[in-house]
Amino acid sequence: MKRPTVWIPRRLSDATLERAQADYDCIINWEDGLSSADDLIAMSAKVDAVIPCHSEHFSAEVAAQLDSRLKIIANHSVGVDHCDLPALKARGIAVTNTPDVLSDATAEIAMLLMLGAARRAVEGDALVRSGNWKVWSPSFMVGKQVTGARIGIIGMGRVGRAFAEKARGFGMDIHYYNRSRLDPDLEQGATYHDSIDSVLAVSDFLSLHCPATPETTGLMNADRFALLPDGAVMVNTARGALVDEAALIDALDSGKLAGAGLDCFVTEPGGNPRLSAYQNVFMLPHIGSATVSTRDAMGFRALNNLDAFFAGQTPGDLL
Repeated sequence: MKRPTVWIPRRLSDATLERAQADYDCIINWEDGLSSADDLIAMSAKVDAVIPCHSEHFSAEVAAQLDSRLKIIANHSVGVDHCDLPALKARGIAVTNTPDVLSDATAEIAMLLMLGAARRAVEGDALVRSGNWKVWSPSFMVGKQVTGARIGIIGMGRVGRAFAEKARGFGMDIHYYNRSRLDPDLEQGATYHDSIDSVLAVSDFLSLHCPATPETTGLMNADRFALLPDGAVMVNTARGALVDEAALIDALDSGKLAGAGLDCFVTEPGGNPRLSAYQNVFMLPHIGSATVSTRDAMGFRALNNLDAFFAGQTPGDLL
């Protein structure tokens, strides 16, 4: 029986590529460059499956032009906002993602960003590296303490809960908003709020962990920033589309926000050049899941979904 042909448009982990090549005929983008919409359409006539990342956009327009040979898009990501799911379903194309396996790695980055923004890490690092650290006093580089503070979490899915677990280690008072309240065993003493506005009002620190959807795009806008306590710190490791970046900059300028920690931006790659002027903004280039073990686990999860699909079974992560 002829093996299915799989297109891998980004350079995945070595272990993932080794396993993929053992089980499938693979077309691999070893140069790791971005693929255009035209590339996605053209390759769909050559392959039975694709393992894309969030950098490959399967819009409704693209979906309408995909060749009928393509049967499954096994995403190497949890988020699927780069895929128009109804349009792909209408074409009979299965779509899967990779939940669970990146929760802890992403939660670690959220914690890093929160601590870095709170304790002025960008400013302090630049001071030492530049050779301009000349003084010290009790009033020098005073930041915002995390231990014991109130943390608001928007989105208590897998990553949100993993972050909450780590926040408990800092003795933080955890408040959260979710589409539905968690069971007590998952809530673990966290305070549930039935609206986003309610949780914002008590959030000395705020961490975003919800997906990007039409309903959540621009979730943090000027009105929402105004609801936060003065001097709050916001962290976003979810999707850049959740934040109105012009409103974020205004909140930083006014002092409403003491700082922000960002791993994702409206424009990726690249980010927002205007934010580079702010030393109280700790920024990373969307590396929430960037550990060896997590990237291997994500790749293997995507391949597990392919294996099930081509064995005539329902993939475990079918959307």
